[in-house]
Amino acid sequence: MKACRLSLPLLVLLGAASFGLYAQDTNSSPAASQSTQGSGQRGGRGGFGGGMMGRGVMGTVTEIAADHFTIKTDAGEIYTVHYSVNTRIMAGGGGGQRRGQGGDNQAPANPPQSIKASDIKVGDAIGASGEVDANAKSVGAVAIFKIDPERAKQMREMQANYGKTWLMGKVTAINEVKVTLQGGPDNATHTFVADENTTFRKRRDPITLGDIQVGDMVRAEGAVKNGAFLATTVAVMGAPQQRNDNATAPPQ
Repeated sequence: MKACRLSLPLLVLLGAASFGLYAQDTNSSPAASQSTQGSGQRGGRGGFGGGMMGRGVMGTVTEIAADHFTIKTDAGEIYTVHYSVNTRIMAGGGGGQRRGQGGDNQAPANPPQSIKASDIKVGDAIGASGEVDANAKSVGAVAIFKIDPERAKQMREMQANYGKTWLMGKVTAINEVKVTLQGGPDNATHTFVADENTTFRKRRDPITLGDIQVGDMVRAEGAVKNGAFLATTVAVMGAPQQRNDNATAPPQ
């Protein structure tokens, strides 16, 4: 799996995937963020490429040490995932319950379970959510999830379909029926268009295109037609969480 950089709300891209739901929760904790190690330069871009959404990386464990894992991404990049006693390390989850078509947040039927760092072995696939330093190829992990092979396969497939069957990001501009988003695998600009057949929802409530505002976090499902992504359904999930970088910066 390739490295991936994730703004916090984008973790929900995986729907009911346990990593997405629970890493978002842990990433919002300043106390946990203060305890991560090795984060280095803030705002590094690791690229998405592996199926995880948020700030973080995914890959296969190649080495294990007392305070970090070394992983290799699908792109062949080597990242060091630093963790501390306050890093949440989990596995499992999902239970077959998935996000609804309208983007409703639904907790997995079987939430992830806490595990020990020693439960992660060489060869396991893991996702680490935290502050990525793309130059140093390191992550100060707030949460680490051990990913079972089937889930990892689903994540890769989901990533491959980004921009083809779905989009997600923060709304940065609305021009008539064209909506511009910032986010996705590459944290870049993406657009979709709506027509008379597009349905809009906010949580469980039906809305219209006029109800969408700049700053909203949305997920669009649809297909590419005539060079543009035509949305069939658009789900508004609200504005992304605001971070206090001074409060959450790990100790230097």
